[in-house]
Amino acid sequence: MTTPTGREEGRDALCHQPGHIARWGMVIDVNRCVGCQTCTIACKHWNNTLPDVQWRRVIDVEEGEFPNVQRQFLVTGCQHCAEPPCVPVCPTGATMQREDGLVTMDYDVCIGCGYCAVACPYQARTIAHEIEGYYENEITQQEERVFDPDRVGVAQKCTFCSDRVDLGRARGLTPGVDPDATPACSAACIASAITFGDYNDPNSNVSQLVRDNHSFQMHKELGTDPQIKYLYTTPAVPGRDGGNSPEDEERLLDPENPLVGGLQPFWDWRAAMNWIFGGVGSGFVVWLWLVSSGGGIAAGEQAVLNFGGGVLIAIGLFFVFLKIGRKKRFWRAALRPRTSWMSREIFVVMMFGAAVLEGLFDPTGAVLAGAGLTATAFLVCQAMILWRARGIPAWRHPLIPWMIGATGLFEGLGLLVLVFLFQDRAELLSPLATVGALLAALNLGLWQAYRRSAKAQGIPPLSRQVLARIERLLLPAGQAAPLVLFVLSMLIAGPAGSIALALAGVLAIAGGAYWKFMIVARASHQQGFAMPKMPHRGSGTRAAPPRMQGTTIRPAKGD
Repeated sequence: MTTPTGREEGRDALCHQPGHIARWGMVIDVNRCVGCQTCTIACKHWNNTLPDVQWRRVIDVEEGEFPNVQRQFLVTGCQHCAEPPCVPVCPTGATMQREDGLVTMDYDVCIGCGYCAVACPYQARTIAHEIEGYYENEITQQEERVFDPDRVGVAQKCTFCSDRVDLGRARGLTPGVDPDATPACSAACIASAITFGDYNDPNSNVSQLVRDNHSFQMHKELGTDPQIKYLYTTPAVPGRDGGNSPEDEERLLDPENPLVGGLQPFWDWRAAMNWIFGGVGSGFVVWLWLVSSGGGIAAGEQAVLNFGGGVLIAIGLFFVFLKIGRKKRFWRAALRPRTSWMSREIFVVMMFGAAVLEGLFDPTGAVLAGAGLTATAFLVCQAMILWRARGIPAWRHPLIPWMIGATGLFEGLGLLVLVFLFQDRAELLSPLATVGALLAALNLGLWQAYRRSAKAQGIPPLSRQVLARIERLLLPAGQAAPLVLFVLSMLIAGPAGSIALALAGVLAIAGGAYWKFMIVARASHQQGFAMPKMPHRGSGTRAAPPRMQGTTIRPAKGD
């Protein structure tokens, strides 16, 4: 192995200087990448990833129509963000960020809830629940030898080969300079397109490349500050803007486009059940508390009905339990209440359950108020859990928390109306109908604002198509119809008014359940990949402009 000299000696000295904290990152030159996939093979070889799991990927991006076409390759994977959205949401602490910025995984702690995966805007997380060999059901000796059962049912991702970096530094090697201390993908790249180094060292290879060349960060607008930076120009050929034409918008409707994010596979219908049952159950208990505070129902009756709302919440949480990858570790989800709304939800549920059970034996005002307050807190947790999943554009819209909260209250009121109709509590139905009409109007307004601002808020075309389909049923049946029926129930006396009120309650519950299921399980397309800047190469209008200095065959203008 050669000994570094000159400027490399200076980098070595700083890298190993006591007190210096590195900030590891990569520079990827899109012009250099030839799409050979050597980096993906090196990654799989070094990390022994499971079949169908690839931490480092190179996607083939073709754009335009003949003769104006362009092709380039984009290296993707975990960006080891300076502000990683996956770290704070993790309820167990399995996802961590080291002092040097590397985002790592502890497989022994992860429960496979998938929260980090839906929070990641870079599609860098995978969870393997079932293992199949490369040759269908036949497991080769190599696969058997490197199989790691600890990676089944948990989230996994690129670590920038932190083991190589740490072992290399322990031997006095410099990551990014010495191959044995450098991530496998960078060390193996035949075109030197992937450079690894220390961004906290102004003289490092990566710092110099970014300082001396134009670069972009993928999805920089999300505030994650990704530590993979892409070069897109050469000294002779400038780059060009990308992703701004009507053609680009149309291409984002094509699910076969490698830049388009697919439907997230981590939170399916079981996760949607949590928002459906949890929303109606918690909203129901909140309204019981408010009605009882006004003297509408007795404490003993409220305690019994609170138990019914608690059962609905428990059903929703049971569906969540069914979807986690490591069920025996479920208790670990309570370990991060400081940052994770999922952990906070668990503590809220425990306090809520205690208040509900105590209320059955001692229905005092303080205990019942505790049930109402914790039900409100549960609804807030539900809203924040979905909103903090930053990797799903349809969920991180700023109106989502308000929509989840308003819908939960609307559903809860609908259930309360049905209960009071069954009990023939006519004296309470008229004020509830008034509130129901107001909540229907509020939910209708929130949905309209959400839909109209979807494109401006970055919700991709495929998700917007699903939102349009949702609206065709939700708007008339789940929002407008309950509004009209609540109003009619106040104007029409007798059995007809009761029927209108019952239908309003049913549609309020059904409409909320419908849109939440569709948002969670059908409109939840991932962020996808983005190239805000591109190399200027191809054919036709996408061909590179003449070289700045010109060549013998293609002289510069004016020569």
